Parts: sequence; structure tokens; C-alpha cells
Amino acid sequence: MLYSNYIFVQTLKNPSQKIPIRYHIIFWISYFIINVIRYGSINNDYWYSLKSNLVEFPLNILITYFTIYYLITKFILKKRYIHFFLLFFISLILFYLLRTGLHYVLVSENIWPEAEGIRKMFSFNHIVAVTIGVIYVIALVSAIKLTFDWISVKSRNEKLIKVQLETELQFLKTQIQPHFFFNTLNNLYALAIEKSNIVPQAILKLSEIMQYVLYEVKEPKIKLLREVNYIHTYLELEKLRFGSSVKSELRIVGNINDTEVPPLLFLPFIENCFKHGAKNNDNIEVSITFDKKDTNLVFYVENSFNQSTNVVTKHGIGIKNVKRRLQLLYPNEFELKTNITQNNYAVELKIPLINES
Repeated sequence: MLYSNYIFVQTLKNPSQKIPIRYHIIFWISYFIINVIRYGSINNDYWYSLKSNLVEFPLNILITYFTIYYLITKFILKKRYIHFFLLFFISLILFYLLRTGLHYVLVSENIWPEAEGIRKMFSFNHIVAVTIGVIYVIALVSAIKLTFDWISVKSRNEKLIKVQLETELQFLKTQIQPHFFFNTLNNLYALAIEKSNIVPQAILKLSEIMQYVLYEVKEPKIKLLREVNYIHTYLELEKLRFGSSVKSELRIVGNINDTEVPPLLFLPFIENCFKHGAKNNDNIEVSITFDKKDTNLVFYVENSFNQSTNVVTKHGIGIKNVKRRLQLLYPNEFELKTNITQNNYAVELKIPLINES
């Protein structure tokens, strides 16, 4: 549970992941090579295209990162649109001046060889061509960045949901332990007051249950055989308390050796039998079977019930707990049915079968 909380906090501290530097390098090298080949093929002058792109690309990278990581972050995300467009417009002017000047000095006085007609710098057509070119680069890189951020946020949200569900499941499971021990200790207290000679046996059974609950159910899934042994021990403990007034039968049909189930899932239904049972003459039947296709596990429990002295609309923390756990563990995949007759109360739970791989 502490580990789950740690992940939750760390995820909040790091809401988005950064794109690794190697991907930036790979992108710009690839884009540079494509540009050199593309513009070199226009006039069949690859040497000129190489020199031209060597001058332009550092400026393209600079204005692109300045726009994405500073202007958008500082102004667009804070809805300061006027400031953004003003600074973006100024950066385009500076880009054009630097790009044109460096091209003229370092590459060629013919600043626009691929164009037809007028090729003068600072002409309207040249300004528009250069501006559209750099905006295209910024838009392309921004689209890649936004896509990566969307994937990152989506992954983060899925991780948060998973951590929250795991934390809630862990909390629900730990709720069962004090609830169960509180009830059992009350039973032992009642036996001790009566100075019953079965107190030592009851304490021994309780110690077996405590060992199971405290040390053996830390995993999200456990062997069904261990859960069955636990249910058997619990039934024996309650029969020690109530004596011959309680009769129980635990029936298993099928091979349970390789089947796994969430721990402590069936206990609240067993507890409910003793809580709302007929007290003086309680017959409890518990069965664990599999459906015909061996795709679902069916847990069934039935006990004697007297409607005139019991109200089952409020089951307390145990049943509410197990229903919530079922919703988290098997969303839309489990069936929970209850049936009340004049003398019997029955519960049938069907969950997807999980086999150990």
C-alpha cells in the first residue's frame, strides 16, 4: 500500500514526460537530410542546398524550441494570447533578418534561386515564402510534441486510475481484518465469562486464522485451497462457540488446486450466516463448484433464517465491502444473487475463474 501511494505521489510530481534527447537529434538529422535532397533536386545543386540548410537549420531549431517551450508554455497555456502573438511576430521578423543576412553573407548573394521572377530580399513574396516555411516547421514539431504529450497524459491517467483502484482494494481488504477480529474477540470474551472449557480450543483456532489473515493474504490472489482451509477453520471456531446448535457442511466439487481467488472474498457471507442465523438451530451449507464450461467459480452459502427476528437490509461493513471489491475486481463480470424464504437465506456468487499460469 505504501508503494502504491509512493507511485501516486511521484506521478503527480511528474505530470508529463520529456521527449528523450536522442529523439530530437534523430528528428532534426532526418529532417535536415530530407530538406537537402528536396531543395537540391530542384536546381540539381546539392552543394548549394547543403550550405543553405546548414545556415538555416540552427535558426529553425532555435525559433521552434523558443515557440514551443517558452511562448506556448508561458503565454498560450496561461491564456495570454496577445502577448504570444506579439512576441511570435517579433521572433518571425528576427528570424527572417538573421536567416536572409546569413544566407547572403555565408552562402550566396542569390538568396532565392528556386523562385522564378523577382528574387530580391525583403520583397513581399520572399518574406511570405520564408515565413510560411518556418511556420510549417514550427507546426510540424508542435504537432509531434502535442501528440507525445497526449499519449503521456493518457498513460499517466491510466496509471493513476490503476493505482487508485489498487489502493482502494488494499484498503477494503485491510478493513476486513479488524472487523473480523473484533467480532471474534467478542465471542471469546463471552466464552470466557461463561468459563467455558472450550476457550483454549477457540484461541487455537483464532491463532490459525490470525496467521492466515496477517501473514498469508498479502498477495492480490491466493490459492483457493488456502481460502477453503481458512473457511473451514472459521466454521469450526464458530461451532465451538455455539456448540451443537450449529451444524455446517462445506462441499467442494471440482479441482481447486490450480485455482486462485482474491483473499477474504467469501468471509463476509459466512459471517453473515452467524449474524442473522436462527441462533438456536442454525444449519449452514457452503459449496464451491464450477460451471459446466469451467469458466466461472460458483460460491454458494445457505443458512437457517427467521424473518420475524432478523432484518437483512443492512449488512454492515462486511457485505458492503465485498460488493465494492467485486465491482473493482470483476466489473460487469460477476453475479451476486440473494434469496430469502421463510426459513432460509441463500447467497450465490459467480466470478470468472482464474487459473494459475
